Amino acid sequence: MKRLTLSLCFALLLCTSLFAQSYSFQKVVYRDPNVSFTQLLGINNNNVIAGYHNFQQNQGFTLVLPNAFTTENFPNSAMTQVVGINNSGTTDGFYVDNSGITHGFFKSNGQFKTVDFPNPQIATSFNQLLSQNDYYEAAGYYSNSINNTTPDIPYVYDEVGGVFHVLTIPGAVGGAQATGINNSGMVCGFWIDANNVNHGYIINRGIFMTLDYPDSTFTQALGLNNRGQVVGSWMDAGGQTHGFVYTIGTAKFVSIDEPNGVGTTLVNGINDAGTLVGFFGTAPINTGFVAIPNGADAASGREAQASGITVPPSNPPVAVRGVHPLTSGGGNVPPSTSPVAVR
Repeated sequence: MKRLTLSLCFALLLCTSLFAQSYSFQKVVYRDPNVSFTQLLGINNNNVIAGYHNFQQNQGFTLVLPNAFTTENFPNSAMTQVVGINNSGTTDGFYVDNSGITHGFFKSNGQFKTVDFPNPQIATSFNQLLSQNDYYEAAGYYSNSINNTTPDIPYVYDEVGGVFHVLTIPGAVGGAQATGINNSGMVCGFWIDANNVNHGYIINRGIFMTLDYPDSTFTQALGLNNRGQVVGSWMDAGGQTHGFVYTIGTAKFVSIDEPNGVGTTLVNGINDAGTLVGFFGTAPINTGFVAIPNGADAASGREAQASGITVPPSNPPVAVRGVHPLTSGGGNVPPSTSPVAVR
């Protein structure tokens, strides 16, 4: 096991400029008409989608549009969520066994493998894998409590060597998760501060950057592609939840709302073509969606909003913090009684 520590060293300010991108949205509901809960969580460059359905008893699947669902459940599990998928079709996610323990897993060449952090504090802990790149690396997290009531601790898992790279984020007293990893090893996720506020983050070549949507009260980065685009969710002052796409090279945010789910939209995955997957609604009723970009849109804010897009105010600051490159040493995220939000 290799432990990585992040140390804050300076602060920068970046500005977000106006940027409108229109999308064509397609709703996706699992094939069972009695199922009112579908979440789409990952998409690869072949447009194969990972997700799950059934609020009461999660059942995983992969999907080729428009409606070719393939069931994917960890063998003999009580529940499964398929979250990540790479370009060769390797998937990952997590499952709950018949004793109620949550484990990470990945599936490659038709074979499932359980992934549990080797934790000396407790015989069986809580694990989830949330993203999969093309180089046998997965992003995820573990908790020291079976029921996930202690702060989450993020890691990157090497599926070939079985090595866990633990990420320790200063200030994340409420815990953190690693939710995405791309082919260059860039990682995204979110962390929770002492005031129980969620902040997104990116780690790129050893540099840590906090990623907060302008004027938001809550930001989580949930996925990324190989072209420097990060997706996730943010909450406004009125408590409404929206998705977002952030482009690293231009420091630009675009807010995403599925037209039928304004204020309840979450974007969880993006491929290299910029196609988005996510879901909207309030549990136990969720509807999946796919959003295909129409290209750069120079239309007015009114036209953008009609397509489900809102543009943030001009030039709001984005909190960014850099760190020294990752180094060995450090420890776990400090304990807290504040639980981390779990999808």
